Amino acid sequence: MAENIVEKKEQEEVKEELDLSAIDEICAEYKGRKGATIPVLQKVQEHYGYLSKEMVDRIAENLNMSPHTIYGVITFYAQFYTTPRGKYVIRVCRGTACHVKGSGRISEVVTEEFGIKNGETSSDLKFTLEEVSCIGACGMAPVIMINDKTYGNLTPEKAREIFREYAKKDD
Repeated sequence: MAENIVEKKEQEEVKEELDLSAIDEICAEYKGRKGATIPVLQKVQEHYGYLSKEMVDRIAENLNMSPHTIYGVITFYAQFYTTPRGKYVIRVCRGTACHVKGSGRISEVVTEEFGIKNGETSSDLKFTLEEVSCIGACGMAPVIMINDKTYGNLTPEKAREIFREYAKKDD
């Protein structure tokens, strides 16, 4: 269901609507301080949900740095995202214990419910699917996390129920 995937054009429209003045305020807190790049990126991402080209350019201007230097930091650390992500990030553990107990089928349920695959975000920006190497809860395999909440001992049916509950949420 390719129509459910956030298209580049839609992402660009989202960028055009953003007020980037918060970046100036965030950067002002760190002006002249060494090691400010990562905290600034974290706060900007926390505010906007991701780091667009326009945001990076504004940060670079504020911190008197090259955008290339900032992109070096962004691409080095897995915590930073350059495209919008869903309100609910579904992490499906694909570690050995979870794999053996059927986590692949859990990912398939996400695809069936929301039309997204690993690394994709739904067009309504409600869900993002990330398959991860290990969540660290092997005794509860198969395991998923939705944002910071962990769900274990799942079956495809249980997972589908959980996903549908999140889909109903308006907040």
